Amino acid sequence: MHAMQYEFTLPADYDMGVIRSRVARVGHLLDDWDGLGVKAYLLRERGVNGSPVNQYGPFYLWNTVAGMNGFLWGGAFQGPVDDFGRPAVRQWTGLAFEEGTATAPAYAVRRRRPVPEGVELAAFMADAAAETERLAAEDGAVLAAAAVDTRAWELVHFSLWEQDTPKVDGDVYQVLHLSAPGRDRLSPGRQW
Repeated sequence: MHAMQYEFTLPADYDMGVIRSRVARVGHLLDDWDGLGVKAYLLRERGVNGSPVNQYGPFYLWNTVAGMNGFLWGGAFQGPVDDFGRPAVRQWTGLAFEEGTATAPAYAVRRRRPVPEGVELAAFMADAAAETERLAAEDGAVLAAAAVDTRAWELVHFSLWEQDTPKVDGDVYQVLHLSAPGRDRLSPGRQW
């Protein structure tokens, strides 16, 4: 599993209805994308759920690098680049994935934190995997994942929630659409 996210931070007075309309129009285009586990079309609005910004920030869990590369280099990514500019695309190597019991994601939470210097890496990553399992077991959880960027030594936990008050700290997003053609092929548990 590979995790990926890019974000477009928009002006404070931007009409976020434009993003909602865009997702309603094109969100289905990845509903059968080969190699994609899950794409959550995510939106943060300034002043809502503690967000300081207006932001469109899709989050992906990929089953294959070929699927991810096909998206980035095969033409599909050019649409958002043409409309909003070329963003930095963050990528993390998968650590853990777990399914929750809820089914209809309304909100997502992304929590990023550094991997501290001096920690024993195996134990730290095992704790991150255990946290993923704990998150997925919470009431209202749809799924949870953990991944790490070994260049920046950053851990990310990503989770989808049915209710509007997720039980985890982090950046809260509204889920506008979920494409999940390969969700059933995302391996549960630790990824090592």
